[in-house]
Amino acid sequence: MSNYPQYDSIDTVACIGAGTIGGGWAAYFLARGLKVKVWDPAPDAKDRLQVLIDTAWPALTELGLEPGADPHNFTVHTDLAEAVASVGFVQESAPEDLGLKRGLLAQLAAATADDVVIGSSTSGYGITEMATEAQDATRLVVGHPFNPPYLIPLVEVVGGEGTDPEATTWASGWYEYIGKSVITMDREVPGFIANRLQEALWREALHMVNNGEATVEQIDASITEGPGLRWALQGPMLTFHLAGGPGGMAHMLDHFGPSLKSPWTRLEAPELTDSLRNDVVAGCERESGTRSINDLVAERDKAIIAIRKIVDSIRSESVAQQ
Repeated sequence: MSNYPQYDSIDTVACIGAGTIGGGWAAYFLARGLKVKVWDPAPDAKDRLQVLIDTAWPALTELGLEPGADPHNFTVHTDLAEAVASVGFVQESAPEDLGLKRGLLAQLAAATADDVVIGSSTSGYGITEMATEAQDATRLVVGHPFNPPYLIPLVEVVGGEGTDPEATTWASGWYEYIGKSVITMDREVPGFIANRLQEALWREALHMVNNGEATVEQIDASITEGPGLRWALQGPMLTFHLAGGPGGMAHMLDHFGPSLKSPWTRLEAPELTDSLRNDVVAGCERESGTRSINDLVAERDKAIIAIRKIVDSIRSESVAQQ
């Protein structure tokens, strides 16, 4: 850990890309009392970023701001070297284009000091395949957030074949230091962990719409009014553990395992035909009704804040009783 800076010595970070994810990271870093230098070549990047930060700030304020938190304490740059000069950490959130990621991470590794860790927000690529053009890949890690990154605590951290293990350890500690909930993965896995689970659910949902077995509205209600309420506190594995009654997961697997083999293996991703695409879009429009995207974002953020507060309270009570 001696090769990398002390967390409390970092007062400035860089965000590479100011889209939904990069901008969400910028808002989060600002709420932690940090100065943020943003690189984005788009001419309207600053205006778009300010709108995103202003939208996120009420939620961040309700969750609690660090001393010195300022929604205007950022600068936008079109010169990459200028953007990463004198920063203590870099979060890369460029579009999911492997060629773009490779070139950009190589430039970032070359332009930053040798004690600056660079985390990539990629949602699917491994750092090994993204680091092929970097002369120094030792400081490159995946720091995969969830949308919106200013609100969802989870970050999945994993290094690659060329990553210094201390850099991975440092990155995990850094994300925890700024208030994130971190899963440090033992090895690279395509799609990471949470995305793999999301994609399995998404695949099943598309099949049901495609086959006329369920509507978009029914699918969403089946989660929000059902297992989603359990998953906020106890994940799918512990949920099935409880479903086994006094015998727990052992009874669950022994009793139901044989009948579950077919659902586990029967489906591949459906072909995204025009018909399926249109059915899904129309279903989302019906479910949204008169609510705009901004209305839905505000509704989502309000609910997530309330859920987080309740779950944190329950967890704190549980720890106190141990």
